[in-house]
Amino acid sequence: MPGYTDNKDAIQNRLRRIEGQVRGLQRMIDDDTYCIDVLTQVSAATKALQAVALTLLDDHLGHCVADAVAAGGADAEAKVAEASAAIARLVKS
Repeated sequence: MPGYTDNKDAIQNRLRRIEGQVRGLQRMIDDDTYCIDVLTQVSAATKALQAVALTLLDDHLGHCVADAVAAGGADAEAKVAEASAAIARLVKS
């Protein structure tokens, strides 16, 4: 069971709002909207996606990684390494 199961509805609602933001960006381009205005909306959509990513990461650490660490063994090391790699990808983006 994924760590985000308890937050699934909230995450899906946020993703739907982000989807609407991206559709709005497409309309802005279709309407030849001023570049800076489009960039501002791109930034807002990016921040919204980052917020979803942080929520998912927090849920993963609190559920999947915590359970694996409690059980110990190689799975714990793998989950910690996996989480570390995910954090690195988020920081680089």
